[in-house]
Amino acid sequence: MPDKTSKVTLREVTAQSVRQICALTVDSTQQDFVAPNAVSIAQAYFCDKAWFRAVYADDTPVGFAMLEEDTDKPEYFLWRFMIASECQRYGYGRAALALLIDHVKTRPMATEFFTSVVEGDGGPLAFYQKSGFVLTGEYEDDEAILRIAL
Repeated sequence: MPDKTSKVTLREVTAQSVRQICALTVDSTQQDFVAPNAVSIAQAYFCDKAWFRAVYADDTPVGFAMLEEDTDKPEYFLWRFMIASECQRYGYGRAALALLIDHVKTRPMATEFFTSVVEGDGGPLAFYQKSGFVLTGEYEDDEAILRIAL
């Protein structure tokens, strides 16, 4: 098992890694806040604007992230993000989110990065706020929208 000193990277999901990535799950108390990785990967294959990666700590898969990238717009959207329950509290989520923000900054015209959350006890709202995202006051499909300027 990786530890707090492990290097966090974003890697393509491959034929060799897809089963491991799909097997990653959040705690039962968090399941209402993020879709299973298998659903996210399936959706990505039918959306030409989806960009997705596995989150690794050293050589161990620990999470999953998916962006909606429309290079014709200055706004990018973090569509899915999860760190497996047994891998939480090691800083992997914060490190992976920083890598995602850095990635978005390299994209054409990128000026804003958005995400949305289901609000509730145990939800990810505080995590995003600690990373610099702010609530916009807007909602989509009962999810609160957050934004960070790039």
